[in-house]
Amino acid sequence: MRERPRRIIAILGMHRSGTSCLTGSLQEAGLELGEAHTWNPWNRKGNRENQAFVDLHDSILAASGGAWDRPPRRVRWLPEHRDQARTLLSAYGDTPALGFKDPRCLLVLAGWKALAPDLERVGIFRHPDAVADSLFTRNQIAREDALSLWYAYNRLLYREYRRRPFPLLCFDDGEAEFNRKVDAVVRQLGLQTVAAPRRFYDNELKTHGGGPRSRLPWKVRYLYHRLQRASL
Repeated sequence: MRERPRRIIAILGMHRSGTSCLTGSLQEAGLELGEAHTWNPWNRKGNRENQAFVDLHDSILAASGGAWDRPPRRVRWLPEHRDQARTLLSAYGDTPALGFKDPRCLLVLAGWKALAPDLERVGIFRHPDAVADSLFTRNQIAREDALSLWYAYNRLLYREYRRRPFPLLCFDDGEAEFNRKVDAVVRQLGLQTVAAPRRFYDNELKTHGGGPRSRLPWKVRYLYHRLQRASL
């Protein structure tokens, strides 16, 4: 068995921003995810997360004095974290292309890039108000705090994109447009084209998409527009 998969693809994005839909769409096109969740109370098609990766990221954040909803100022990968990550990857050593998705990955990404300098990335973002509404429904996080989290995560996403661009999608797109852009990403990654009737995207499961809002903080508005301009 190889020490790690030939290709490793990280799906990057903030919580409640369409990462599950994008990851499921790529899995549908042949991307291996390992033992990924296929159902949970907040996503009937599953968040498509491999729990082993999530547990590792939680451990890294805790050791750094933070959590997913309290991003630490400085993230520390301890030697045991690097060992766990290598063990995780080696379990899929014979996999041609392994994907993993966990919004926390944005907070701990530097460690993954150190272990796998050829790490491939795909990203997705969503309107701040839609994310804030969804976080309130799921976690009872106040709008101001949710918008701060949106900014913290998406600033990292945009900075990573600026360092070395990668495909970036917007989950605010409608079904047809979203699937068209997914198809472009699938071709770029060399995965299998998915037949039209078999699509992961389900518009009935997409919530928190509209309605009147208070004005967004200027830095949140600015970052959202920058992401829009960078997206496919």
